[in-house]
Amino acid sequence: KSQKSNNKTRSKIRTNITLNEIKKAQKEWGNAIQNITNDYFDKKNYVKTAKEAINQLYGYDKTIVLFKPTKAVEHPFRPTKNGALSYFVGHKAIKGGFTEDKGFAINSGMGWKSVTFKNNKVRLNGNEATAMGTYVFTNATSGKKVKVYYTLGYKRSNDGKIRIYLHHSSLPFSSK
Repeated sequence: KSQKSNNKTRSKIRTNITLNEIKKAQKEWGNAIQNITNDYFDKKNYVKTAKEAINQLYGYDKTIVLFKPTKAVEHPFRPTKNGALSYFVGHKAIKGGFTEDKGFAINSGMGWKSVTFKNNKVRLNGNEATAMGTYVFTNATSGKKVKVYYTLGYKRSNDGKIRIYLHHSSLPFSSK
């Protein structure tokens, strides 16, 4: 490959993250949750689907990932791929999973029909960006909707793809 080809790659990597890229990454994340659910229901290898999604969507192996899942108490932070995988597919599906994990991406066996993002604010900062807002998960079994708050940080990886390096989500506070 020529010098010209290398320059194209470098310029792509240095390109500022755009709002459209953030929206596309969010759609890909929501689709990944649905794909994991679908594979779980279809008795396909949903763990493999989840591993592939984590590799594509998160910056593990490329940068430090700060992941604080919604429903994690005993192990509230997931700095490793295996910790993230445990959260998404449940501790029983993998070796070394955390017993508190019931499988968020499969909704403890009920699955998710859809995930809808609503950004409150997005801060674009060169090859990094941060988005904050709500996502609504629709239960595949009951149709019930669950609103969750998120903060997502994105960074452009050396291959030019933006990936999540910060993921914090929480359920709305209830004084009940």
